[in-house]
Amino acid sequence: MENYIKRSLSLKDAERMARAAISKAGSLGLSITVTIVDESGITKLFMRMDHCPLIAVDASRKKAVTAVGFGMATGEPWFNFIKEDPILREGVHGFRDFMLMGGGIPVITDSQVIGAVGVSGGHYATDQECAVAAIESLNQQK
Repeated sequence: MENYIKRSLSLKDAERMARAAISKAGSLGLSITVTIVDESGITKLFMRMDHCPLIAVDASRKKAVTAVGFGMATGEPWFNFIKEDPILREGVHGFRDFMLMGGGIPVITDSQVIGAVGVSGGHYATDQECAVAAIESLNQQK
């Protein structure tokens, strides 16, 4: 039997991403939750800043799961994908663990989705800024 290694986001990288998102949130005066998932959508790491709204816990997870499941960021990319298709636009909201609002970004390495980050706690635009900071933290290590 051959041993195959499935590519996945490391815990070390997940920690780096979460800390970058939280740092960005602090600079914006926000209190957020960050959920990092692996390539299968299983939670790898979760962090919640003090005083973050409870609803942000589930929203950050859904954003990460949506991003990893489709290999597409939440927010504008998803909206542009569905906006001209009434059936798809109305139907996606019935998907379990789906979140349209910005703040979810897949982690892609060598054309392979290996995880995702989801951020919630502020307006979706600022959540997206924090998620971008998380992704950029991976690029800074190289």
